[in-house]
Amino acid sequence: MTGPNELEFATVYRENVGRLTGFFARRCRDPQLVADLTSQTFVEAIKSAHTFRGRGTPTAWLVAIARRIYANHLAEEAAGADVIAQLGGQLVLAGDEIDDLAERIDRQRNGKRLLARASRLSDAEREVVELVDLMDLKPTEAARVLGVSPNALRVRLFRAHARLRKELDNDGL
Repeated sequence: MTGPNELEFATVYRENVGRLTGFFARRCRDPQLVADLTSQTFVEAIKSAHTFRGRGTPTAWLVAIARRIYANHLAEEAAGADVIAQLGGQLVLAGDEIDDLAERIDRQRNGKRLLARASRLSDAEREVVELVDLMDLKPTEAARVLGVSPNALRVRLFRAHARLRKELDNDGL
């Protein structure tokens, strides 16, 4: 990338790095792993930037990449493969960077609580709640990430919210 594309990607990075870090922080407790997965997402985005045109918003595109990165991480972890060894190195964070990431992970507590409460929902409903309520994607963006129509997504979101409200009422909260 050269010229304006570098500037555009820098803006996309700044606007989304926190959102993607949060995505991984809700799933991982290790700040180093959160940093590695977030970095890997942006590396993949840079590699595939030429495919972006017409694929929705940059945020939705990056979230789709992050979901794939995390799914791949889980598959490799389950198979006993060490992702770091496969990449041939590890991003070494300075102490203040680790502290910053640990703080970001701590800020995701409410998001983790919501996901824990949503654990009784179907996978499809839980994904919709995370994308719309935690990652602040617009329903049309979330629909694109999940590969469903915006109407189907809105129905899932409505059902998920109704079930969550019912659970809160039943728990007396």
